Amino acid sequence: MTGADVVEIVARLQDAEIRVWLDGGWGVDALLGEETRPHSDLDLVIGLDEAPKAVQALEPLGYRIELDARPTRFVLAHTEGRHIDFHPIVFDQDGNGWQRGAGPTGGDALYPADGLTGVGRVAGRDVACLTPELLVRHHTGYEPQEKDWHNVRLLCERFGLPVPRGYQRWADSRPGA
Repeated sequence: MTGADVVEIVARLQDAEIRVWLDGGWGVDALLGEETRPHSDLDLVIGLDEAPKAVQALEPLGYRIELDARPTRFVLAHTEGRHIDFHPIVFDQDGNGWQRGAGPTGGDALYPADGLTGVGRVAGRDVACLTPELLVRHHTGYEPQEKDWHNVRLLCERFGLPVPRGYQRWADSRPGA
């Protein structure tokens, strides 16, 4: 999944009047303003009620449903192997989003309204994304992999955030730690 792919996908969804936020690795790289590692997929947050419209908007680009586990998530796959992992949320009266069944213990995952205010840059274009604080929080509650440490380390360093518990083994192994 390239930066050009991300920009095309986001533009197509915005043209369909769908609010969209970058999450995951591309969300991190958008906040950093540069691609820091290769990405196998694109994680996007949209309103659950806009999921059918998103599928319809991306079909002309060659994307089809590969996994449909709504309301928790759904994945679109391209014939060339690219994947979009959608994290659909339901908004409450305060503007917070809730991803049904996506919490670490099987409950709902919270996307606080102020966590949906991030702005980043991909391939020279501004994009909405999760805030650094929310992206770091979404990297907790599971056994992290090295790519997770890569994302968390960069966010914590750039935005002055504390390294969360669960990443201490990597933080302790850094030179000068």
